[in-house]
Amino acid sequence: MMPRRLHTVFPAWIAVLVLSLPIAACTGGPTARPAPIDAGHRVVLVSIDGLPASMLGDGTLPTLDAIAAEGARAEWLNSSYPTLTFPNHYTLVTGLRPDHHGIVHNNMLDEQLGRFISKEDGAKDGRWWGGEPIWATLQKQGGIAATMFWPGSEARIAGERPRHARPFDKTVTASARVDQILQWLDLPVGERPQLLTLYFDQYDVTAHEYGATAPQSLAALRGVDAALAKLRDGLRARGMVAGTDLIVLSDHGMADVPRDHLRLLDDRLDASAYTLRAWGTLVGIVPKPGRDADVERAFLGRHDVYACWRKAELPKAWHYGTHARVPPIVCQVDAGWRVQTRANAPQSQPVKGEHGFAPEDPTMRAVFVASGPSFKRGVVLPAFDNVDIYPLLARLLRVQPAPNDGSLASTEAALR
Repeated sequence: MMPRRLHTVFPAWIAVLVLSLPIAACTGGPTARPAPIDAGHRVVLVSIDGLPASMLGDGTLPTLDAIAAEGARAEWLNSSYPTLTFPNHYTLVTGLRPDHHGIVHNNMLDEQLGRFISKEDGAKDGRWWGGEPIWATLQKQGGIAATMFWPGSEARIAGERPRHARPFDKTVTASARVDQILQWLDLPVGERPQLLTLYFDQYDVTAHEYGATAPQSLAALRGVDAALAKLRDGLRARGMVAGTDLIVLSDHGMADVPRDHLRLLDDRLDASAYTLRAWGTLVGIVPKPGRDADVERAFLGRHDVYACWRKAELPKAWHYGTHARVPPIVCQVDAGWRVQTRANAPQSQPVKGEHGFAPEDPTMRAVFVASGPSFKRGVVLPAFDNVDIYPLLARLLRVQPAPNDGSLASTEAALR
């Protein structure tokens, strides 16, 4: 599905110039400015990391199903390429493709900045993060944002950090994360956020260990669903339901990989000829000096369970391959398989939940559910790209969006 564009993404030097201008310069004049931010209205954006679209409505998450029944949902949400956690979470809040905002993988190498490893201190350096996240957009225009463990929220980006935030701590339970959201909602009006983001990684972590539909993974989802119920009860107890738009989504889906579904790159070419930037469901290959021709001859093209391209020749529908952090050769693995070298750690589990497969694969479809005063009841939207979430958030928060790859067209039918 090709995206609809709200704003053109310019080359980096032009984008910096545009973002340095007054807001009116990006909107065609003062008349294009949205209405003032409403302190009595808020948006709560919730991510359930790894939740497949196929689980919506199957009874696994009764609270989420109830939210969907009371508002709108999409048939599914298309993840951006690659279907990994950090690239997609940052796309959700910037409206930019990973190839444009620069978080092109959970783990990256940059010639100037060094190594980026998700959830480690290096990822807190704002120089890695391009574009403008919605919390920065909101605060630049007079609002207040709070983030509970959203990728990117611990860095200063576009000159902003969320007013209220917690550093990531995987030991904090789903219920305790909701407690923090409710505490922020109890702040005095002048300190209370209009945007709150909430991140649940319990299902993703457990599915990686046991499998997408293992009893342990389903138990993790029940815990997340109970936390959603606690959030709704907390909003109700505070009389905030009528003033709160609640959006629950996921960054990508999840697929099972059996232990014996493995291919070794060494079987095509000895690993001494190249360096791996990534391996598993998505492979990034950097030829050693003088070995380019050998590496390309060994890997370019279609193989039994994976295919490889030069970065500039990747499928156009993936919108990927122009950023300097993307390795010279990218191999996409078929869903349900794993590709690596003998030197990489083997999979110990009989079955392991994974993502990072092609976004058009049904197992990678994500969830979108929304309810609240801005949304109609009973609307089912056709599938749309997750770059469209940022302009939707900007509309709900009454702020002028920064340049992005998204469009309001895909969600307008759900809005009052």
